[in-house]
Amino acid sequence: MKIISINIASPSLVSLDGGPKKYKSGIFKTPVSGPIFLDHLGLKGDGVGDTKIHGGEDLALCVYCVEHLSYWNEKLNRKLESGSLGENLSVEGMLETDVNIGDIFEVGSAQVQISQPRQPCHKLNKVFNDQSMACSIKKTGFSGYYLRVLKAGLVESGSTLKLIHKDANGFSIENANALLRKGGMNVQNMEDLISLPALSNSWRIMIQKRLDRILQDKG
Repeated sequence: MKIISINIASPSLVSLDGGPKKYKSGIFKTPVSGPIFLDHLGLKGDGVGDTKIHGGEDLALCVYCVEHLSYWNEKLNRKLESGSLGENLSVEGMLETDVNIGDIFEVGSAQVQISQPRQPCHKLNKVFNDQSMACSIKKTGFSGYYLRVLKAGLVESGSTLKLIHKDANGFSIENANALLRKGGMNVQNMEDLISLPALSNSWRIMIQKRLDRILQDKG
């Protein structure tokens, strides 16, 4: 398990698709070299445009798996580099099927914990000029995920991520992603996910609302 690239961007007004309309965003991240400080709100020099839905302690770091890039290269007919999906950490060996919500890793002098999947944003459709992009991410499960920072410290590209705690509940990022797909309204799985102490507050609220609607319809 390894960091291939650390990517940051300061939020600014940018055109997502080359058109005249501009959005405040930090999605166009670029790799940095050398050690960089990581605290409970993320990497030094990094930021988000819309703080209502991005950022915060539960979403301090966005992670994406470089193993998925070949799929997107073929689908989009272009070559994606590390950071192209707006992620802070481009990693290897940490697929959504293999990591659990609540897993804790040591990286550099910091400690981080998996908090939730990344939920595909409509802005990705504009960035990649493909109106199916967000839907494709949901269908494939190639979502990436978020980390909270348990211990601040210095991190660096090329560093290994050492698993120091495997969450006993065994609820993978892929298991959580499956609840957002068609036919994914499994009451028991929703209840199990909500019960996880390490789950982000935003996902707990979202899944609880979905669960309440299902139970109300059944009642």
